[in-house]
Amino acid sequence: MNLRADILSLLHGNKLPSPPAFSGLIHVTAEGLQSEGLSLHEVHHDAKKMAKASASTFKLTGMPSATLPLDLCAPAEALGAELNYEGEGFPQVMRAVVESAKVIGELVNSNLRLGTGGGRVAPNDFRGAYRDQRLETGRLEIVCEAIRLVREDIENEVVISGMIPGPYTLLLYLCDLKNLFIEMKKEPQVVLDALFHLSSFLAKIGNAYRDSGVDFITIHEMGGSPGFIGPAKFEQFVLPALRELHASLPSPRVLSVCGNTNKSAAALAESGADAVSVDQVNDLAASREILKDTLLFGNLDPVATLWKGDEAEVVESTRRAKEAGVDAVWPGCDLVPSTPIRNLKAMMM
Repeated sequence: MNLRADILSLLHGNKLPSPPAFSGLIHVTAEGLQSEGLSLHEVHHDAKKMAKASASTFKLTGMPSATLPLDLCAPAEALGAELNYEGEGFPQVMRAVVESAKVIGELVNSNLRLGTGGGRVAPNDFRGAYRDQRLETGRLEIVCEAIRLVREDIENEVVISGMIPGPYTLLLYLCDLKNLFIEMKKEPQVVLDALFHLSSFLAKIGNAYRDSGVDFITIHEMGGSPGFIGPAKFEQFVLPALRELHASLPSPRVLSVCGNTNKSAAALAESGADAVSVDQVNDLAASREILKDTLLFGNLDPVATLWKGDEAEVVESTRRAKEAGVDAVWPGCDLVPSTPIRNLKAMMM
């Protein structure tokens, strides 16, 4: 059986008799990294190491997928965000780079330059990065090279996901949150304009990942999920930008959202995604009732089940997800790196 071919068929809308288990989110493990002689903090600036890390889960488990990059912050870094790479966790944005959403619009429409100084104008070329979409900015060129290396290594055996943040999640990485929330109340159009600018930027990155060889794009809208900001704000701010982003990317496109999103299932389908991935607090059966024409992926708990649970719990959670009607079994979010390989093998059963 060719799982890659089956999953590609599924991603293009052809449902399978038995839902496969894979992921379009980050699913590297400490055991996989150790098998390649790597540590998580060293893989983000080296294409060969990034490629080896992303392929390691497949090589230890047979899980037929790989995701790049191995963090969600590369687009923010390309626009001037300073990241903390210390420790064994994933890179994190250290501080806001603009004072408000309005500044993003001003920078896009002017010759000003954006740096990493908490909203101060400085020599990093935001306008150039945004307008020219230069992949040598930040780590984007490294990510594209890592994608090509993974294709050369395991292309015929896995599907490869190119992961980008959603527009609202990217805005949270860039903007002073207090000012942003005030703008959402008092100047909503300013926030919408910023989200459309960021959607355009993310579309260029997503298309570059596709050109480099990924099979589909996963839009990880963590911060902008209706489970976090609420259904009303999701429909007012996030949904319009997601529609534009999806329309600018080729299929297949997977939208990943966090929290309880059952009340917004119809809105998620309206985003234009080919598939929606939900997390462990979602009622899968209820979502399945609404998402009749949209693929539904989910929703094994990446912490309580896949990391801290035993193999029997993983098998049972996988069974329940299938019975609830998922089209593919996915972890509900990025894997905790210390997730045991044995539990991922159990998810494949």
